[in-house]
Amino acid sequence: MISKKNIHKIATILPYKESYTVNNASAVSLWVSEFFKNSIYKNNNFIYGNTKPGKYLTKNYRNIYLDSLKFRFQSTSNEYTEKLIYTLNQEKFDIIEIHNRPLVLSKLMSKINSKFIMYFHNDPLSMSGSKTVSERNEIIKKVDKLIFISRWVKDRFFKGIKNNYLHKTKIIYHSVNTRKKTIKSNLIVFVGKLNYSKGYDIYRDAIIKILDKYANWKALSIGSESRRNIYINHKQHKELGFINHKKTLEILDKSEIAVVPSRWEEPFGRVALEAAACGCATITSATGGLLETNNYLININKIDSEKLYSKIDLLIQNNNKRKELQKLSRQNIKHKISNNTNVIDLMRDSIFPKYQLNLLRKKLKIINLYNQGQKTDYRLYNISLGKKFTNGFIRNNHDVLEISDRDFIKNNRSIFNLKSNRESFQKHLIDSFKNYNPDMFFFGHTNNIDISTLDELRSINKNIIISHWNEDPLMPDLIFSKKNIENIKPYVSIADHNFITTDPSILKNQFTTNNFNFFFVPVDRNIECFNVYNSQSKNDIFYAMSHGVNRGVLKEGFEDNRIKFLEKLIKKIPNIKHDFRGFENKQPIWGNDFYDALVNSKMGLNLSRGIPTKYYSSNRIASILGNGLLTFVDKKTQLNDFFNNNEIIFYNSIDDLASKIKFYSKNDKLRIKIAKKGKAKYFKLFNGNKISKYIVDVSLGNKSNLF
Repeated sequence: MISKKNIHKIATILPYKESYTVNNASAVSLWVSEFFKNSIYKNNNFIYGNTKPGKYLTKNYRNIYLDSLKFRFQSTSNEYTEKLIYTLNQEKFDIIEIHNRPLVLSKLMSKINSKFIMYFHNDPLSMSGSKTVSERNEIIKKVDKLIFISRWVKDRFFKGIKNNYLHKTKIIYHSVNTRKKTIKSNLIVFVGKLNYSKGYDIYRDAIIKILDKYANWKALSIGSESRRNIYINHKQHKELGFINHKKTLEILDKSEIAVVPSRWEEPFGRVALEAAACGCATITSATGGLLETNNYLININKIDSEKLYSKIDLLIQNNNKRKELQKLSRQNIKHKISNNTNVIDLMRDSIFPKYQLNLLRKKLKIINLYNQGQKTDYRLYNISLGKKFTNGFIRNNHDVLEISDRDFIKNNRSIFNLKSNRESFQKHLIDSFKNYNPDMFFFGHTNNIDISTLDELRSINKNIIISHWNEDPLMPDLIFSKKNIENIKPYVSIADHNFITTDPSILKNQFTTNNFNFFFVPVDRNIECFNVYNSQSKNDIFYAMSHGVNRGVLKEGFEDNRIKFLEKLIKKIPNIKHDFRGFENKQPIWGNDFYDALVNSKMGLNLSRGIPTKYYSSNRIASILGNGLLTFVDKKTQLNDFFNNNEIIFYNSIDDLASKIKFYSKNDKLRIKIAKKGKAKYFKLFNGNKISKYIVDVSLGNKSNLF
């Protein structure tokens, strides 16, 4: 069974001018409407066509109206196709199904990014776009699934082609529901076009002889023909013309015998199937797909009027044989709508990869895309959230493929391509995605992924979970933060989940979506691995500002509200040994130099850029508190929701901060006690394993609480 969670949006395309009305429905329309009514996708399936107004077979039908022009410079069928392309691109369907028009398939596939299923209802060798071997080879290579209404049609398609695409192909027959048994009349019925190809002349000659012989029997013809030249004149025969499908079935219910004497190689033979399901003793020619409709038909090779007459005569004379044939036909319906609808739905569903096995064993395959820092010689390794996420995922028994967008783009530049190689990166990401087949795509701190690329990932795997994270400050009132908000905006709506290090309430008026989740910057036992409270550090307090991240050095003219704060603080703590980096003439420090300085200080200041905001902190707090330094935090961050005064030192103002720095610099015993508890609390609440589990749980739609 298909999970309703995995329902895809489907567009079904009828041939141009294919009637989809109750009174004039053709075979293709009947196929589409009947399978639609029983499909699990019926609420997400829309049928497009161009037909005269009327009562449509189903409510989901959308008529494509063409411009009413007296003089046209293009064919109406081309205009139909162009309007389809425009409409389908606007609506964005997961699957597009084309019925019986290979040329339309080719044009739509070149313009629309969707999965495609092609249905052949007629001889492929007679259709524009599939007549040649090369055309059919292109179809089978590019299409996602190929469905034929009979083995005969399939064999015609693969004429001259090796069928190495069994996984793509399926035979799904016209199907029927079980009909209620009714009282029969001495009635013989012909249904179809009244022409030579359908063998109407054969029927005429045979039925006149039968009616002359049996005065208590009658005959009917249901159908029409625009260029009529075959007529039947007999008092016991009546022509009803074209009547709707429902009335045709009602007549078949009451009929004893049905005949389908086609000379034309029928692709299938829906009439023969329906006649048998209605309990008719059915006689057919042995052409095309007619032999596949029912196992209890009377088939005639090289049919002519004499052979048809003798078979009808036999059934009339042998009442027991006729009743037995009727009974077997009704009881052993070969093609049922409910069964074949499920086959179609499974074909649709199978287009998209499934990773149920991973989910059952609670092990996911995750692509984690972030800046690994090759281009900066890994100087950001110690403050890399991406690496912490990877470690956490792996410890939670998931498999991870790491991709570094900035490094790929930098490494693939050349003298011939001086610009960032974004286009090449999109291909790299898509190809890696196809090869790895992830359950989850997790990315952060990038603007190098095109939205069209994310759309492509979803088209490859409809069930992919896309989760996005951001560590940067997101305060709408601050100038520098507005840029961060603009950077993440393109990704916020397309991602299933967004994880941020700021309380989501601050963004309530910035985005139309509400898929934000707060996460606390994690600590990792392999990165935050020092217990500084046990060390004999030479400095009292440490602070490193991430000034000049891209260049790694001070930038001239750089403005930051923290610089003035720190300058004032230094003046207020003149006797305190401080190690403050990244402003004035002190260059920022990175990599191992960062940790060398950090572990040589007893205390650390967690001062983030901008106005202190609820829950916001960069990775700085993990580096300081996670390595066992006594940590000072502005109370306005409200981190006291997680840590108490015996774990972190909260300050209310710069004077309060200066006073507390002085106090704890002289009280080692108390400082060590608080720092030790702070680190223990951090690792208990927000370790990498726990944060990664929380991210996976939320991404999978499971209930999960961070605290």
